[in-house]
Amino acid sequence: MDKSNTIETLNRLVVINNDRIEGYETASLKTDELDLKNLFTEFAQTSYQCKRELLEMIKTLGGNMAEGTKTTGKFFRAWMSVKAALTDRDRKVILESCEYGEEKALETYKEVLRDESDFLTPEQEPIIEAQYSLLKNDYDRIRSINVTLLEA
Repeated sequence: MDKSNTIETLNRLVVINNDRIEGYETASLKTDELDLKNLFTEFAQTSYQCKRELLEMIKTLGGNMAEGTKTTGKFFRAWMSVKAALTDRDRKVILESCEYGEEKALETYKEVLRDESDFLTPEQEPIIEAQYSLLKNDYDRIRSINVTLLEA
């Protein structure tokens, strides 16, 4: 197995977790509602945990962890900032922005598991699947809150 492909694949996931961390830290700043601040802090912690696990895998392979975020993450944060400012920190708009960001994170994990699983070791794949499940749970929670808001 080519270690460089594996490191590159794991670093794709590091970057999307960096996006989530920055996105949820931004979202937390854009709301005054304590329940959302707590939720966003919890979701950022999920990505910190995933990032730590990914870093360990990358270090084991002798690689370096990617720094920064993807352009799409920057667009997500900028879009959320603009919409939050325009809507006076509207709960629904902030949660819709978060849902969009979660969809992008899940897409990245799905692509890795579907298209790049050959680059993962048998030990790495279940960890990546477990991380996907954690992010999917976060997405489901955001989605559930949004559905509840729509029904209200």
